[in-house]
Amino acid sequence: MNRFLVIIIAFVIFSCSEKPKPKSKQDILSSIEVGVTNTSIVILGTAQDAGSPQIGCKKECCIELFEDATIETLVISLGLIDTDNQKTYMFDATPDIGKQMKMLTTIETKNDKELVDGIFITHAHIGHYTGLMYLGKEAMDAKSTPVYVMPKMEIFLNENGPWNQLVKRENIVLHKMVNEAPVRLSESIEVTPTLVPHRDEFSETVGYHIEGPNKSTLFIPDIDKWDKWEKDIVAEIKKVDYAFIDATFYSGKEINNRDISEIPHPFVIESIEMFEGLSEKDKSKVVFIHFNHTNPLLDPNSQESLLVLKKGFKIGRINDVFEL
Repeated sequence: MNRFLVIIIAFVIFSCSEKPKPKSKQDILSSIEVGVTNTSIVILGTAQDAGSPQIGCKKECCIELFEDATIETLVISLGLIDTDNQKTYMFDATPDIGKQMKMLTTIETKNDKELVDGIFITHAHIGHYTGLMYLGKEAMDAKSTPVYVMPKMEIFLNENGPWNQLVKRENIVLHKMVNEAPVRLSESIEVTPTLVPHRDEFSETVGYHIEGPNKSTLFIPDIDKWDKWEKDIVAEIKKVDYAFIDATFYSGKEINNRDISEIPHPFVIESIEMFEGLSEKDKSKVVFIHFNHTNPLLDPNSQESLLVLKKGFKIGRINDVFEL
């Protein structure tokens, strides 16, 4: 992993404890510099769908975040920078898509486009597709942006407003994918969707295998539990160079006002136990992402964060860059 040293965007991720005050939004935007030289994945956001602070939250950390408008986190998204062809792609269209797209297109210095060259959607939960609305008439009024979707997701967008307006006005062009069938983006980059078990109220859910010129990535931001998947996550980690995986909750202790059976995810402590037998090299491939606002991994200085790092795993932070 190469941390993106030449882009100085000081997003400081906050959780439910006291932290140093981050730079203001203006400081963040004005500090963007340039310079990825190789095809890479960049983390554009790490929070769970509802963001942080989360609506209706009365915890001390959320009160602090609501009161200080300069503190900001971004919802989970990955960016793909194809330096050979001066193209950019996003994985998931979050409510924070405007800032994330600006971050990504600013990094790709040889391409002066404000719009990415394609968006891959994982599923129809609010943090993963609703950013598409900003490509519509009321906002960017984009022209024929490729959006890669699975069959049920295609039906959902075609048959429900306001999303079908994006299709009818050709703000977006839907490209239907097939499970386990690669989508070739260039001679050296291909993206393969893989179905995973999740709460599929409106669409199926997929993760992605991203093959680059030299390295490969697994991206699974949402899954119910690893043992419900027909694939072996341990074996899948061994096949790739990076694995960005669901870390919504550190443990069940975080959720004391919701029925956890209605929002199943692999707890980080469960994943750590499952991955205990991996080699140090394979453990270092694991990048935990998609944090609920209660998750202590949002705080880089928490005991939980230090423990995860001590065990040899990584924790995703905005602007971390991974060369492909």
